[in-house]
Amino acid sequence: MFLRSYTSILIFLSASLILSLIIFVLSFLVSQKADDREKLTAYECGFNPFEDSRNEFDVRFYLVAILFLIFDLEISFLFPFVVSFSTINSIGLYSMLIFLFVLTVGFVYE
Repeated sequence: MFLRSYTSILIFLSASLILSLIIFVLSFLVSQKADDREKLTAYECGFNPFEDSRNEFDVRFYLVAILFLIFDLEISFLFPFVVSFSTINSIGLYSMLIFLFVLTVGFVYE
């Protein structure tokens, strides 16, 4: 009786494990392994990684990273607020508005 209630979960877990293994093995067998010219080019950082590491580069890369962190944190704080919006009183609403105001000031300063 105890195992019958968990049979569907066991079937689901085993099917997902088998399917993920099939996808992993197929992608390993089908993919190209040789590096081409496009793979060896600079990616996201804007300069070649094979040069001297003491070269100067633009500060805007740091600013983009900071903006990403600001908006990533904003989403992580906004999600619980949106989920519980119907049960929040006015103090919770005003505190979130103050948080969004401070976040907007930081974005404008950036």
